[in-house]
Formats: sequence, C-alpha cells, structure tokens
Amino acid sequence: MKKLLVYLKDYKKETVLAPLFKLLEASFELLVPLVMAAIIDTGIGNGDRGYIGKMCLVMIMLGVVGLVCSITAQYFAAKAAVGFAAKMKHALFAHIQGLSFTEMDTIGTSTLITRMTSDSNQVQNGVNMVLRLFLRSPFIVFGAMVMAFTIDVKAALIFVVTIPVLSVVVFGIMMVTMPLYKKVQGGLDRVLGITRENLTGVRVLRAFNKEESEIARFEESNDGLTSMQKYVGKISALMNPVTYIIINGAVIVLIWTGAWRVEGGIITQGAVVALVNYMSQILVELIKLANLIITITKAIACGNRIQGIFEIQTSMKDPGDSDGKDGSEAFHGSREFQGGELSRERAAQQDGVPAVRFENVGLTYKNAGAESLTDINFTAYKGQTIGVIGGTGSGKSSLVNLIPRFYDATRGRVLVCGKDVREYSLEELRRKVGVVLQKAVLFKGTIRENLLWGKEDATDEEIYRALDISQAREFIDTREGGLDAPVAQGGKNLSGGQKQRLTIARALVRSPEILILDDSASALDFATDARLRKAVREMKDSPTVFLVSQRASSIRYADQIIVMDDGEMAGIGTHEELLESCPAYQEIYYSQFEKAKEA
Repeated sequence: MKKLLVYLKDYKKETVLAPLFKLLEASFELLVPLVMAAIIDTGIGNGDRGYIGKMCLVMIMLGVVGLVCSITAQYFAAKAAVGFAAKMKHALFAHIQGLSFTEMDTIGTSTLITRMTSDSNQVQNGVNMVLRLFLRSPFIVFGAMVMAFTIDVKAALIFVVTIPVLSVVVFGIMMVTMPLYKKVQGGLDRVLGITRENLTGVRVLRAFNKEESEIARFEESNDGLTSMQKYVGKISALMNPVTYIIINGAVIVLIWTGAWRVEGGIITQGAVVALVNYMSQILVELIKLANLIITITKAIACGNRIQGIFEIQTSMKDPGDSDGKDGSEAFHGSREFQGGELSRERAAQQDGVPAVRFENVGLTYKNAGAESLTDINFTAYKGQTIGVIGGTGSGKSSLVNLIPRFYDATRGRVLVCGKDVREYSLEELRRKVGVVLQKAVLFKGTIRENLLWGKEDATDEEIYRALDISQAREFIDTREGGLDAPVAQGGKNLSGGQKQRLTIARALVRSPEILILDDSASALDFATDARLRKAVREMKDSPTVFLVSQRASSIRYADQIIVMDDGEMAGIGTHEELLESCPAYQEIYYSQFEKAKEA
C-alpha cells in the first residue's frame, strides 16, 4: 500500500492544506466548551444578558469559521483523492496492458476487473477520509484531554484512563478485521467471476437449460460472501456500542466527581459542563475514528491487493527500441511479387533470409505438467502460405502465438527475418505481424474506428483495399453509413462471418509482412473462404501467411502444410506429399472428403 502513495506526489499542496484546515476547524471546536462555561458561570450566574449575547455571537462566529474551514478541507481532500485514484488507475491499466498472456491467464479477468473498480474506489475513499479525519480526530481527542487538564487536574484523570481503554478497543477491532476484509474482497472476486461467465455465456446457458444450476452456483458463492461480510460486520459493529458504553460510563464518573468538586468550591458548574462537553467531543470523534479505521482497513487491504498486481512483473522482457538492423532489408530489397508473375517456390529461393524460422522450439505453459509444443522445426519464406492443421488441442494456436510473441518459447528459438523475436522490441515485432485470432473481437464505435486499430493514419483507399481482400466490402457498401456505420459492443449487431471478415480487414490495413489467420474464417461459407484465400495469395506486397484451419480444403494449396498432433509435428510438406506419407494428415483429409478411387 505504501508504494501506491507515489501517485499523491503531484498533490502535495492538497495533502497539506486538507489536514491543516481540518485542524483549524478542530481548534475552533475545542474553544466552544470554554465559551459555554463562560456563559454559564458569568452570563447566567450574574444575570448579564449582554454578556450572554456577546458570547453567543462568539459561538456563532466559531461555527461559521469552522464550517468554512471544513468545506475548504473537503475540497482539497477530494481533489487529492480523486487525482490520486485517477493516476493509480491509469498506471494500473498500463501495467496490466504490459503483462504477457501468461500472467493474464494466471491472474484471471475477474480479479483484474475487481482491482480496477471496487478495490480502486475503496483506496480512493480511504485517502479522502485519511486527509479529512486522520489528524482531526486524534487532535480533538488529545486536545480535549489537554483542555480538561486546564480546567481541573483531578477530573481530567478520568480522560487519562478512558482514552487508552478506547484505543485498545478501537485498534484491537482494527487488527482483527483487517485480514477478514481481505478475505471478503477475495470472495467478491469469485462472485464477479461467476457473474461474468454467466453474462457472457447467457445464450449457452439457455440453450442447455442450465439456468437453475448456475443460479444455485451463484447463490452458493454469494452466500459465502454474505456470510463473510456478516461475520466481519458483526465484529466491526461492536465498535460503536463498546465505545458508547465506555464513554457514557466515563461521563457518569465525571459528573459524579464534578458534583463533589463543585460542592467543595474547587470548580464551577460551567467547568463541569465544559468537561462533559469535552467528553462528548471525544465520544463523537472516537466514533468517527472507529469508522475511519474501518475504512482505512478496507483501503489498506484493497491497496495491498492492487500493489500485488503492480508487483507482478511480465515474464516477457521487452529489449526496447531496435537499432533497425532486423533483417527486413532482405524483404524490401527483394523482387516485388506480382500475382502470378513469380512462383512462390522461386520467390522463396531468391529470398536469403527466412521470414519465420522455428529451431527446436518447445513451449510449456506456466503451471502445466508437460510441454504443449515439442521440437518444432520449420522455415517459412516471404510470400509463402503456411497451412497449419491438426485436431483440437494439437497445438496449432500455440505455434502461431509464438510468432508475435504472445508467449515466449521455453526451449529453442523463434526467428523473424533472421532475428530472434526476443531481440525485437514488442512494438517493432508486432508492426511486422498482423494477427487475426480465433475469436473475432470488435469494439464499440464505428466500422472505420475498428479498422483504424490496424493503422491509425490509414486512408480510405487503404481501408477499402483491405475490405476487398477480406471480402467484407460487399456488406459494408450495403450498410447504412458505410464505414461510419455503428458497431455495438463486441460486434453484437454483426453476424459471425461479418465480424470475422472485419477482423481480417483490420489486420490487413497495416499491410503486415507476416499475416496469421488463426482459424479466422470458420464462420465463412466455402465460396467466400475460397475467394478470401485467393485474394490473400494475390496481394501485391505478398506477406508470409500462416493459415490455421481445421478444414483441409482451406490449406490444401498452401506452399507448406504443418500437421500438428499432440504438440508435435506429425508431418510437413505439400498436400500431395502429406497425402502419400503422413497418416495423421490422411485421417483428417479423408474424414472430410470421400477417398478417391485409384484406378
């Protein structure tokens, strides 16, 4: 939690002025019992109405000045707390964006959402309350005790006993509740995780008639959270009644002692009233302090959870900006490919530097018991189309995810343009690679805004060229608004095929040197899929294309086909070569096409 306070450094003035004005308000409040004592002893005792009126005006003035100080303190405290939270959230979001897929998978989405929302708000409230009350309440408590000593030492000894007893109660409850609030926030994570699953998968739930079981699962987690909250709430709730009992007991002793002191002529009646007022002030401030401590306890627990995210360092180190000698000169210096002018085999031979090379690559996911990829070796040259096929869970996506460095190979090397991907800055590497993932994800806005993710300064000509290649132009032109037509959150107002074509266009807008299509045409019909593959092959800048698919027809005409089976390469070659020599490929192909009868 302490490390988060760095985000308050731009609000030093506010963090000083807010408590200062609160202390000024408290100082005026401590003078009120003395004025009241003077009114009783002098004004009422002597029947001096003028004096009473004058002292009443003094009390009103103290109240007005105190109110102004309080409002000013609140302004500075709120400004500092909101600014602190804004900077912390920006830093937290940037840190989360810098984490690799490995850390994101480990932490979980629901946990990160809780840190960004609920936990951050709790810390913001904690900072606000600390600036307002953390100094004010103790100041009034001890100030009231000091003022009591100025009135009567013997009566003030009651304060000396009462305040430590109250402190033990307050801080004891704080020490008990602090770890419990941490557990409560953990329970909130679980409830949010279930809620997120149910909201995103509501159609699947209804399709399988699983509403009742999911409601039961949610209620079980929610009941657990409720029980924890009730338990910690009951402990926290002890604070108010226990402090009231102690204070009221002290007030009884104070009045009894004061009565004897007045009887003996040692102190006046006004002094007794002042002492009772000071004791009442202590009661009010300790109640505030108790509530403040509860808030601080929650804020510290939440702050530690946020700090825990900051302390998670990405396992993927970014070496920074490259010196530019990345081997891409071989691409730009080679002969430009025109559709049909130069065969891909000859083109591959002319380019000396491979576009992508895997050298004895192995991948083991974090906390996994075995390798997901084992001994992957292949070379892909500029302009080639590399098909990747295999059964579900065979490692197809894992393989292509190593190219843009979504994950780092745990063994061997992945080279892009002759250079290890770990030697590139992430920004430079991902400028070279266009990725279309299995799940088509679009963002709320317009079609144009979504496509500009690929290239912020793309012209309409570049956008329409990408739409033509991705076969999305046909439905964009018929849509009201064209490129400026709205896209709902997650692309809910588009069909599955339309979303896939737009995500492909988004990747093509940037004209990547390497294009990865990870089963991104699964929602397209065979005719559209064929036109898409043909358009990609005929692209003027001839990117190296990695085509991941479970359809044998989609990768049939690739220059190389990699057959994956349980994380290993079961075969590599052309369609004809694999059909003769690779049993795994034969099984996939003949399961989709009737086996040709050989003469």
